[in-house]
Amino acid sequence: MAGWAPQQEGLQQLLGLFRASQQASNEQHRQIQQQLTSFNAIPDYNCYLAYIFNALKTEAGHVRQMAGLVMKNNLREHWPALAPEVQNYVRESLLGCIGDPETYIRSTAGSCITTLTQSAGGLQAWPQLIPGLYQMLDSADANVVDGALSALAKVCEDSAEVLAADATVKPLDYLIPKFIAFFTHQHEQFRRYAVGCVNHFILLLPGALVASMDAYLAALNALTADPSAEVRKRVCQSLVLLLDVQLERLAPHLPQIVTYMLQMSADADELVALEACEFWSAMCETAVAAQVLGDFLPRLVPVLLTRMVYSEEDLMMLNAEDEDDEHQPDRPEDIRPQFHKSRVAGGGGGDGDEEEGEEEEDGPDDGEVAEWNLRKCAASGLDALAGTFRDALLPTLLPLLQARLSAPEWEVRESGILALGAVADGCQDAIAVYLPQLVPWLIQTLSDPKPLVRSITCWTLSRYCRWVVEQREQAHLQPLMQELLKRVLDKNKKVQEAACSSFAMLEEDAQLALVPYLDPILRNLMFAFEKYQAKNLLILYDAIGTLADAVGRELNKPQHVAILMPPLVARWNALANDDKGLFPLL
Repeated sequence: MAGWAPQQEGLQQLLGLFRASQQASNEQHRQIQQQLTSFNAIPDYNCYLAYIFNALKTEAGHVRQMAGLVMKNNLREHWPALAPEVQNYVRESLLGCIGDPETYIRSTAGSCITTLTQSAGGLQAWPQLIPGLYQMLDSADANVVDGALSALAKVCEDSAEVLAADATVKPLDYLIPKFIAFFTHQHEQFRRYAVGCVNHFILLLPGALVASMDAYLAALNALTADPSAEVRKRVCQSLVLLLDVQLERLAPHLPQIVTYMLQMSADADELVALEACEFWSAMCETAVAAQVLGDFLPRLVPVLLTRMVYSEEDLMMLNAEDEDDEHQPDRPEDIRPQFHKSRVAGGGGGDGDEEEGEEEEDGPDDGEVAEWNLRKCAASGLDALAGTFRDALLPTLLPLLQARLSAPEWEVRESGILALGAVADGCQDAIAVYLPQLVPWLIQTLSDPKPLVRSITCWTLSRYCRWVVEQREQAHLQPLMQELLKRVLDKNKKVQEAACSSFAMLEEDAQLALVPYLDPILRNLMFAFEKYQAKNLLILYDAIGTLADAVGRELNKPQHVAILMPPLVARWNALANDDKGLFPLL
């Protein structure tokens, strides 16, 4: 359709809709969307969209971008039904936008391109794409180079395996050396794109990357002091990935790499530090971890502990000053489907060890900051170090831990409690000597004025429940149980959640040792029904199910049934037949 041209009437109608959408009400938006959808019946409709997106350079940017975004959705849903000449016109128009002066137009073009490579026959159906983008990398126009690299970055992310497996054209044979050449480019954006593109192929380790490995490592090394935080972040990602596939190649340089990662773990940019902190867990999975990291522990452990303190941004997201929030309804997005899993070995729910592993993997939950963050990554790194060095970690860790647990700042104390929980598995034998003093202190700390301190203390105590249960005369069991049940009824929802989860862990380990206390346990758990919002109700159901697994038939006594069943039945009767809460309640 090289000679295709729009009919002016149709073009103006379409432009009028896009222009009107900027000021439209919700109802008008729905009407516009219905009209745009109806246009899919017109065979060359997507040519009009491509024409507005690419050819109408004088049109307002938001109109052109909207045309591109509508076209992107159409390509995903209707591409096979489009005539070949329409498909070709669309492809040519997208390549024509790669060097557009507007960044957002170039970016939208790249998104449309990768949509085609994902849902329209893949890269094989567009053999001119990769060579065309490659040629643009030599353009004297910085916008063209930027658009081509941006598009290639998206294609490499979505189609890395396809590119690596292409044994006929072998596009990586010329792409990877080109990317490496951009590592030294004066434009920060180009360096960032180039490093990111290669990162998508490290774990695949295609022949083209192996052939360029010396040049790649040298170019990567030159970027370690890059002034751009975004570039340094991607360099850290590269080194973490390389540990998995090129450990022998890195081995002679590991002391220098560890030194660099220490610096980046302390970087002022938290995203750089997050990527660098991934290195410690990855390193601990290698056979040389103890040999390489041993001399660095006095420098590494303090960095990880510092990074485990809540950042100001974390505290803002968590509303740390909002201490009594139990009456605030949960948002729908806060509530994840959850079903009770038997976590007690032999409790009728499969392999107890596997379930326990799943529970431990989650680590402390930061509520709204539930996504992976620097604090969690640093704690995971410390956990991995404890698993690697075991008791040999304690001489370095203990003095630092003692200072943090006695710090006047609650954020620092909280990070120390988190660290104590993080090393529970790896250092359990050596740390057991200190638990007769630490556990009572932690139980006392469950009453700390700060909700985030109470919450993390619940989690850390859950890591030492087994030790509590195994002590002679179980001197700490009753105090721990009493204080955890108080926190189950806390006025803060995060503390309720952590306490309920921790109490479930205690139930698993204590099992029949709980029988003498069933009456107060049940009364507390049932009282929680009156307090809990939707999310924590799911965790409460799990705690009740775990209790049943732990004590078995002991629960089936009239005095216990009389406490347990009325709230459950009342809850059942209060729910509609289509309420999602029925399943976890069952």
